[in-house]
Amino acid sequence: MLVRRLSDAAVTDFHRLSSHILMDAGELGSRHMTVTWVEVPSGASQELHSHEEAEQVYVVVRGTGMLSAAGDTEQLGQGDLALIPPASDHRIANEGPETLALVSVQSPAVSVEESYGRQTAAVAGYDEDDDRY
Repeated sequence: MLVRRLSDAAVTDFHRLSSHILMDAGELGSRHMTVTWVEVPSGASQELHSHEEAEQVYVVVRGTGMLSAAGDTEQLGQGDLALIPPASDHRIANEGPETLALVSVQSPAVSVEESYGRQTAAVAGYDEDDDRY
């Protein structure tokens, strides 16, 4: 058995969103999954994006959020699971008062660098020239 603790996971920040990389593609002996812990602060959201080959699951650990996928929108809360089919445009947004924390699993594995290299966080009022973020 291999274990990676959240406190030991590498963290990648995109503007105001934080992804704790629990298991990147090919790590810990896994061949088919990528697992991240994502924290979305109040007022933040992802850009609309898709993973062409991978299906993705979000499991909400804390807070609430709005998931838009394939033209449909659904509010998610603690304990909810959402499945995103491959090649489906999707985004998660936090309009609630507390940080939204969720676990994201992608299969087949998609490296975090590849995944986030294609998309960044869109934050209400975000200005690329403003270093506060």
